[in-house]
Order: sequence, then structure tokens, then C-alpha cells
Amino acid sequence: MRRVIIAISGATGVIYGIKLLEALQKNNILETHLLISPWAERIIQSETNYSVKQVKDYASCSYEINDFTAPIASGSFKTDGMVVVPCSMKTLSAIAHGYADNLMTRSADVVIKEKRKLILVPRETPFSIIHLENMVKLARLGIVILPPIPAFYYHPKSLNEIFDHLTSKILDHLGIENHLYQRWGEEN
Repeated sequence: MRRVIIAISGATGVIYGIKLLEALQKNNILETHLLISPWAERIIQSETNYSVKQVKDYASCSYEINDFTAPIASGSFKTDGMVVVPCSMKTLSAIAHGYADNLMTRSADVVIKEKRKLILVPRETPFSIIHLENMVKLARLGIVILPPIPAFYYHPKSLNEIFDHLTSKILDHLGIENHLYQRWGEEN
């Protein structure tokens, strides 16, 4: 079975992480390992109608942010990669500088050192030069920087369709077939 780590950091837009987990739960070929930062837990409560427990229930398993004994803290635990969605600038900076002070940044550090797929969905605007330099540093290492920028060529009719578009982009980068939105040049 394929394994992927999903991390929800403390930035606005936690709904993107939740929608990704919902889509992955429907996929029987994937085992999901979830991390939610303490700030993300608070944001889940303030921005969504989901409880933290509901979000954790979408994952195959979840870990506490400071549990360095978790399997995902080790490179010997094979995964197909990691997605940080949304990715706060604090988390992005820690990852860019190898500052593995919690299980989320340690897991990203492991993914980088093991040359596995890492996708970061930064949630900030505007980006400062520091943010951009950190993103460039990570992109040069092969990390996918995938900001949640909506497309409108498929004429989304709801926020859920915009969420599906971003989820589809993430799934594409994980190599997971999906049909969450009408792609450019494709008919319904």
C-alpha cells in the first residue's frame, strides 16, 4: 500500500487540507499519516464546521506534533511523500533551513533527505522577499511549491469546485488519478 504524510500547519485555509484528506480517504490504495499543528487545530475550529476529531478520522493514522517516536520521523519508514497544506511561512522557513523542531518539520526533513516527493501549499499574501527566497531554495531541491491559486477556465460554480481544483493538482503531483474538475481541453 502506498503511504503519504499529510500535514496541516497553522495558516488560514485549513479547508484545503481537509478536502485533500476527504479525497484520499476515498482512495483505497493510499495510507494517510496525518499531522495537525496546534495552531491548525484552532483554525479548524474557527474557519470550518469540522471538529479536529472529524479531520483526524479521515486519516489512516495521526500523530501528536512532538512525537518524535512516530514512524514518520525515520527515513527507514517508507512513504511516497508528504504534502503540507496549508503551509504557514513559519513551517516553510523551518523546512527550508532544516530546523526540525517538531514532527511536522522533522518529517519534511526526512522526506527531503530521502529524496521523496514534498509538496508545499503556501498560504500567505503578499509574499515577502524572505518568503520567496525560502521557496526558491526549496524549489531548487525539487520541492513542489503549489500555491492555492484558483483557475477559472472551467467556470467553477462554488467554493467546493475551487477546493476540488487544488486537490486535483496535489493528487496529480502525487501520481494519483482523479477527475475532480474539468481539465483544459477535456469535455464533460
